[in-house]
Amino acid sequence: MRKFKEGLHEDYLRSLMFGLQDGIVSTTGVVVGISTGISSKPIIVLAALVAVMVEATSMAAGQYSSEKAVHQMDKTGKHTDSLILGAVIMFFSYLLGGMFSIIPTLLFVQPEARIIAIMSSFVGLFVIGYLKGYLVDHKPLRSAIELFIIGSIATSIGLIVGYFLKV
Repeated sequence: MRKFKEGLHEDYLRSLMFGLQDGIVSTTGVVVGISTGISSKPIIVLAALVAVMVEATSMAAGQYSSEKAVHQMDKTGKHTDSLILGAVIMFFSYLLGGMFSIIPTLLFVQPEARIIAIMSSFVGLFVIGYLKGYLVDHKPLRSAIELFIIGSIATSIGLIVGYFLKV
């Protein structure tokens, strides 16, 4: 882990963390919101898969274009990261993050699947937050709790919207 930590490019760490966090939070919000408002497993799975694929692609494109703007503004040449690699990291980390709530939805029946998806996502956020804190040498437990709180707020919003807009 130490060797990984020393060789990790800060721009790739940003892509990885942003993709994982947003993939978990956004997809969990979709899964929880839809599964609260409707009980049809095929519709929940379809919505979750469409959302995670569209959002992962959009995030990768946004990563590429925003990082390209940073490279174009940088006259010092300090940005040495690959735009394509950053976009690929964003895409796959977002997909991976989305699986924290999609896999329980596929494996279990509602409403248990929704509860397991929430728990899986919260554990994922906590672990990813802890690893981020460890990698940047800044209070891993605090980082884990912070990411957990951010995720729980977003998930709660999805739950509330799904509850009030039931179909």
